[in-house]
Amino acid sequence: MPKPAASVASLLPQLWHRRFLPTSLVPRALSSSSPLLTTHQAPRRRSPLSPSTHLAAAAAVSTATAVEAPTTTQYPVYDRLLPCPLQDDPPRIEHLVAREEEVAADFISRSLGLPPLYVEDLIKFGAVYYALVAPQPPPYAAPEHVRIFREVTDPSVLRRRASIKGKTVREAQKTFRVTDPNQLLEAGTYLRVHVHPKRFPRCYEIDWKSRVIAVADDYVVLDKPAATSVGGATDNIEESCAVFTSRALGLETPLMTTHQIDNCSEGCVVLSKTKEFCSVFHGLIREKQVKKVYLALTTAPVSTGIITHYMRPVNRAPRLVSEDHIGKWYLCQMEVLDCKKVPWPSSLIRKAYNVNDCGWPQQEAAYECKINLLTGKTHQIRAQLAAIGTPIIGDSAYMTAAMAAIANPSINPFGRESLSYSSEEEKEAAVEAWIAAHGKEPKSVIGLQASEISWNYEGEHHSYKAGVPWWRQDSVESDLV
Repeated sequence: MPKPAASVASLLPQLWHRRFLPTSLVPRALSSSSPLLTTHQAPRRRSPLSPSTHLAAAAAVSTATAVEAPTTTQYPVYDRLLPCPLQDDPPRIEHLVAREEEVAADFISRSLGLPPLYVEDLIKFGAVYYALVAPQPPPYAAPEHVRIFREVTDPSVLRRRASIKGKTVREAQKTFRVTDPNQLLEAGTYLRVHVHPKRFPRCYEIDWKSRVIAVADDYVVLDKPAATSVGGATDNIEESCAVFTSRALGLETPLMTTHQIDNCSEGCVVLSKTKEFCSVFHGLIREKQVKKVYLALTTAPVSTGIITHYMRPVNRAPRLVSEDHIGKWYLCQMEVLDCKKVPWPSSLIRKAYNVNDCGWPQQEAAYECKINLLTGKTHQIRAQLAAIGTPIIGDSAYMTAAMAAIANPSINPFGRESLSYSSEEEKEAAVEAWIAAHGKEPKSVIGLQASEISWNYEGEHHSYKAGVPWWRQDSVESDLV
């Protein structure tokens, strides 16, 4: 794969879009929620014809269908220039099983009808995973899917594979990223290909050097811009704060993440230069030696003091919270140190930062809350503030739920005015309705900044502060280039 020119070495190529594919080359647009299985005969470039297996995710299809792979390599023209697309393509995840020894990039390109350079970029993005053994099909999988899974995981087949000798099936099903397009896949290897990785176009708009707060021997402190990812996504580890900050500083070894803040949030993030400091910082977090202070822009005033909720132990959004303790739900606590009245962001500011009003009417005033985060669960501040009826401005995920609860307090099954349910099924239906009242995760900025971060280590105090939050910017140009 040729190296990009020096002038664009710090920029990643725009991914090719499936809309440019000729109809004959477009594989089925598939979702990742319902893996089904199809089989096809695919011609190899350098060897006779041989069968391969394509486990395709297809939520809308209940039966497997036979698909013929393209017999030519008439791929569309692939322009690898920026800019990065402003909108993501619909999620699409493909599942493959190599039926004989294969080169990873060639196998993916041929099986899915994708241009070879596009496949190489997917691998560079970290969007391709492999496992020695295919995972167990879900209960709703097609019979053909189940048949081929049983075929490739039959004990007599697995015993002949030296690569899994001494491993349990569960160990052999663990996934790893494919990092080399020329990686050799032995027969039976499973691949998961994220054909449309999540993109972060904001990365290309930032002057990353200007966002660096401090550079120390072991770490870098970054004032993270909103609409960016600290360490990347499952299918995109290139368009991240860690990668772009490393390039901006000319570091030979990429920076490593030590903690996370939401993509839609801005503010202080500590990136490590070494594995040793990563370990040290993780230890400080576990021992609650790292203090994090946030600024949150809310729709209504919040009383000072400690706010306590309990969060449902389900690792997906939205994060549901209750004021009452429930079973194994996680304790969430934050201390509101101060709350002051500030102007509601002007239309110019909201337009410049692409703030979603979520249907909430513009007010004369908003409220800036200074919060000491005591427990640090995912989405904690956002979920807790929405639960008390003071959502964060721009937070499309939780503001819509807060609006629904204001209009109908009983809609929240974990709220003070929740209904009594006659059965578990009725309660579960109420929970699903409450989840549906939440919106989608914001793609731009919300009124939340990781304002300060500090810790003590080896007798020294380390303290850093982010710049002016977006809603207090004097000039909308200051953070947009």
